[in-house]
Amino acid sequence: MRHGNKVNHLGRKTAHRKAMLQNMACSLIEHKRIQTTLAKAKELRVFVEPILTKSKDDTMHNRRTAFAYLQNKYAVKELFGNIRPAIAERPGGYLRILKTGNRLGDNAEMCLIELVDFNTINSGKTAAAAGKKRRRQKKAGDVVTSVVETVAPVAQEAAVVDATEVVENTNTETTSDENQENA
Repeated sequence: MRHGNKVNHLGRKTAHRKAMLQNMACSLIEHKRIQTTLAKAKELRVFVEPILTKSKDDTMHNRRTAFAYLQNKYAVKELFGNIRPAIAERPGGYLRILKTGNRLGDNAEMCLIELVDFNTINSGKTAAAAGKKRRRQKKAGDVVTSVVETVAPVAQEAAVVDATEVVENTNTETTSDENQENA
């Protein structure tokens, strides 16, 4: 029985699992976002968030503790150099997991795990997102104006007057109906 054992072993021995989490943590710190399976991302979050919390206080002891977990001096330098100022005010929850669907080969749930303060996907800062423009749905008032724009300039003034009269008539009819219901 596995009562109280909350560690997902990910189908690996302890040394392999620790090495994999170290490598994934270093990649996450270096690239700010990685794509992996959902199970690995959940375990990585448990592994990385205490390290990020320790990095908020830049002391030699915390640097050595982070290095003991990561075993990569470039990742520690990035962590205390660029990431620490961005997460300084955040009380926790430094990582975000975004599900991206299933992998084609084995149908494993895939996801993106990223540092929240370095998100460029949802904030619209990417070039691809900035280039997309979508057409909005037309409302009732937009139909009247689109019809008016296609009419010849001479008939345009008459159409605008008719359109405003129709809108005013419908507004007065609805208010008179509401007044009768309230009375």
